Amino acid sequence: MDFNKLRDLVDTLTGLMEARKLDELEIEWQGLKVALRRARNGGAPPIVVPAPAPVLAAPAPAPEAKAQPAAPAPPAGEVHVVKSPMVGIFYRASSPEADPFVEVGDEVKPDTVLCIIEAMKVMNELKAEVEGVVQAIEVENGRTVEYGQPLFLIAPKAT
Repeated sequence: MDFNKLRDLVDTLTGLMEARKLDELEIEWQGLKVALRRARNGGAPPIVVPAPAPVLAAPAPAPEAKAQPAAPAPPAGEVHVVKSPMVGIFYRASSPEADPFVEVGDEVKPDTVLCIIEAMKVMNELKAEVEGVVQAIEVENGRTVEYGQPLFLIAPKAT
């Protein structure tokens, strides 16, 4: 990222902080981590820190994060892992009163909504992307998920 784009990004985020009356804001995107903190009494300028090199392995879910027991495991290499495309809050249903989008054992199609991930007050639907059967739901409802964290295991339908 060149300096002018970085300066524009910091200016935009600073404006967002002022509009929302935030004292701190941290964003990590495409290998760049920006941490802004409102200076008290005219203090230091914003801090921009390069993010560490991407980690290839997804973080392991916490032991208590298993929402449901997994169905019998299919043969190795035949499971599609649906990973979180962002950091956010994982919701299995559209509202607290609604039924979950999917359960273990449900058949799904590529356009089947699996869950919602809330990020920055925006509700993002996550779709299956494959046709198959839900084998496991790896995260408990209402938990924070990380980028790349496994959320669902789907056994693809044999073609």
